[in-house]
Amino acid sequence: MTQTTLPPLIQQMLRSEFYPHPVTEPIELIQTHVSYVLLTGEVVYKLKKPVNFGFLDFSTLEKREHFCHEELRLNQRGAAELYLGVEPITQTGETFQLGGTGEPVEYVVKMCQFPQETLLSAMFDRGELTEQHLEDLARELAAFHLKAPTSDYILKFGEVSQIRQAIDENYDQTVGYVGRSQTQVQFDETRAYTDKLFAEQSELFVNRVQNKWIRECHGDVHLRNICFWHDKILLFDCIEFNEPFRFVDVMFDVAYIVMDLDARNRPDLSNLFLNAYLEQTGDWEGLQVLPLYLSRQSYVRAKVTSFLLDDPAIAESVKQEASETASRYYRLAWEYTRHKSGRLVMMSGLSGSGKSTVARQLARQTGAIHLRSDAIRKHLGGVALDAKGEADLYSLEMTEKTYDRLLNLGITLASQGYTVILDAKYDRQALRSPVVAQSAAHQIPLEIFYCDAPLSVLSDRVQQRQGDISDATTDLLKTQQMEPFTETEKPYLKMLDTTQNLEEQLPK
Repeated sequence: MTQTTLPPLIQQMLRSEFYPHPVTEPIELIQTHVSYVLLTGEVVYKLKKPVNFGFLDFSTLEKREHFCHEELRLNQRGAAELYLGVEPITQTGETFQLGGTGEPVEYVVKMCQFPQETLLSAMFDRGELTEQHLEDLARELAAFHLKAPTSDYILKFGEVSQIRQAIDENYDQTVGYVGRSQTQVQFDETRAYTDKLFAEQSELFVNRVQNKWIRECHGDVHLRNICFWHDKILLFDCIEFNEPFRFVDVMFDVAYIVMDLDARNRPDLSNLFLNAYLEQTGDWEGLQVLPLYLSRQSYVRAKVTSFLLDDPAIAESVKQEASETASRYYRLAWEYTRHKSGRLVMMSGLSGSGKSTVARQLARQTGAIHLRSDAIRKHLGGVALDAKGEADLYSLEMTEKTYDRLLNLGITLASQGYTVILDAKYDRQALRSPVVAQSAAHQIPLEIFYCDAPLSVLSDRVQQRQGDISDATTDLLKTQQMEPFTETEKPYLKMLDTTQNLEEQLPK
């Protein structure tokens, strides 16, 4: 679209004299199918186009004003520093004025302009997205979700009929791309997975509603809608225009980031993010529905890319690239639905023996879910992860509850196809034997990794811990003692000397 074919308002907004503040010229215009975005240097102005796509309706001035205010309200949650306000645009004759006193003819969302290189997607592309960034992101998203409102009205969007409507629509809209961007087998098997899940495991979705994990989420939280600016993770551009896209399971949001990292061939980073997020919220049961949302997010990315193939205005070279991208996402959507064989790994060893270090490393290598007893204990006790627990948190009763929860989660998730690492001392036979018995009863493969190091090393490690959720002290270490492994346990056992190279000792 040339400048002369742009609406008169946008033509005027491309001139510096329109603004009551200094601008950087030339003013840059970014268009999407639903908005005009004008970058003026330090401030961004976003206008909604007068369009109605069914799922999004900005067709009247009243609706555009409403959704501008909704965009401001909702994005204050994750990126308050970026969203400055909503301003009217008035008109005198043929001249438009920002924030004038007359009758508004349009509304704009006013935002801080931040450098595009601070987007997590751009940081990833430059190799600058670190593990620390992803741990910070996990904490930010967890805090966002834990504060996100829910209600009886919002919870209704977690019912199977609501969820499957959008997913079935995706399949209906992509039948024409079978044999082009995805195979018939991929299409049939991806759809069969969701049909079977909804038909045979509807109680999973009932539980998500009952436990109030359907909330007013972000709805579009991929790496291009997150930035790291002024040393803060900011979640911006959430869905303001459609309630069903926003009133979703928290795992819907989590799946965007996990899928984004998987699609970029970094499953180690997606595993790190996922485990860090789950530890913050304690919502490990959400893993039972996560594959559905992973497949959904990848499928939608494939679908939207496929639409370019039928656009006559798109060059053939671009279509070829789009076809390859769509194929990659369709394949990923299908892979998320494939059956996997779960297994259990039981860590064992005294405080400071390196159990969590080994477990973290193993999780990254295998995509395992890392369950730390310290986190589970604090969630059960209602204690913040970064707070020190009182004596009653370490009572025999609480220890029993912690190990029961560890085992129940382990069996549940391994039965769903996850590799699950139970990270606790498991110093007593009475704690280990139920894991051995239950894994055998459910025919789940089991390994026991016993981590060992000299007492002086254990003491030094415990003393030097900083910023960890464990409350173990050197005084506590002196009272700990490992009960020997039984003949029943020994076939599962692997001994690890954590003062030596772990790479050489861990299974490949």
